[in-house]
Amino acid sequence: MAAVVWLVMRLRTGIALAAVSGIVVAGAFLFGARASRYQPEAVTAQNAVGDATCLSCHRDKQTFETTAHRVTSRLPVPASFTGSFRPGENVVRTSNPHLYFRMDSTSEGFFQTAVFGASPDTTVRTERVAFVTGSGRRGQSFLYWRGDNLLYQLPVSYWALFGWGNSPAYRDGRPNFDRPIPPRCLECHTTAFQRVANTADVHRYRKDSVILGISCETCHASGREHVERERSIARVVLPSGIVNPARLPRARRLDGCALCHGGAVPLTSEPFTHVPGTPVEKQASLEIWSRPPSPTVDVHGDQVGVLARSRCFQQSDMTCSTCHDVHREQRDPVALSANCLKCHQVQSCDLFPARGQAIAGKCVDCHMPVQQSVSVIANQVGGQVRQPVRSHWIKVYPELR
Repeated sequence: MAAVVWLVMRLRTGIALAAVSGIVVAGAFLFGARASRYQPEAVTAQNAVGDATCLSCHRDKQTFETTAHRVTSRLPVPASFTGSFRPGENVVRTSNPHLYFRMDSTSEGFFQTAVFGASPDTTVRTERVAFVTGSGRRGQSFLYWRGDNLLYQLPVSYWALFGWGNSPAYRDGRPNFDRPIPPRCLECHTTAFQRVANTADVHRYRKDSVILGISCETCHASGREHVERERSIARVVLPSGIVNPARLPRARRLDGCALCHGGAVPLTSEPFTHVPGTPVEKQASLEIWSRPPSPTVDVHGDQVGVLARSRCFQQSDMTCSTCHDVHREQRDPVALSANCLKCHQVQSCDLFPARGQAIAGKCVDCHMPVQQSVSVIANQVGGQVRQPVRSHWIKVYPELR
């Protein structure tokens, strides 16, 4: 009798284990079938997991958090500002003797004030800084909310060249607080910013939709499904559910950069809808790869378009990541010049016979010089100041020889 009971128990256990195994296998199969249909999504506040979640596994990418991309928009806290708010260092004089600007820091926040009129009959207008845009390496501009959800640029920016000054392209001597911020501007300085639907105001946004800075998911697509898969018991049989730009075709890798570094090409897609790994050129009215060379091309904001004119680009499979590691800061032109030696030799330069090893490490400075932008301009007392930006048109510049 005991043997019969033992046998029955063994059979029941085996059936139970088989059932559980079957459920697991079926679940994995069904989940795998759904996973095989993975479709990347543009990141939004609703489907984002955030950099902290990404870095909990990808700790070797921690350096990304201090890059210019990541901090290109921030909340206004003391560490976000490059300019000084100390008395004597926080005032901008203009060509109008009856107008100056003052930057203030108080316990309630950071503010810009325009003071206009002749003393003692002066009028002031003060607005509170809502967002800081720009890493500060070249400069920073500042945005403010008007009313409930209208977003505007403040009239004073910080320029690394000379300090506080008029915001780019602002006319000197006028207290202009009325430049609206459209979604296309935000698309290249933030991860997500949702415009309020059914309104004629292009600069009216939902405040709960904001993700500041360029985040991991800007380039890798929404990480929600990736996290779900990686936390699943079936993760070993599932694809990763994330876009890895390194595994994309050359054109798609370049598209990810060209969205913001491809020039002032009007896109036909809605802002913040680009999905990493999909073509940008099919959403544009003019394909960046087929543009003819132009002597008026600007070094600012068109790095991919300028690079595409270079023989190095046209005669190789290079992409932006050939030289750039987006996960860490890279500012040393000598170190960046080492990438040139993957294809070239110092001895092949026609200046080598006369200068020898003295030219080593100078590939970038000689063939990708810093030039003045024709679009980023500060109108200051005494004239215009143009922002210097490194050109990505790799070629021989006779004036530098």
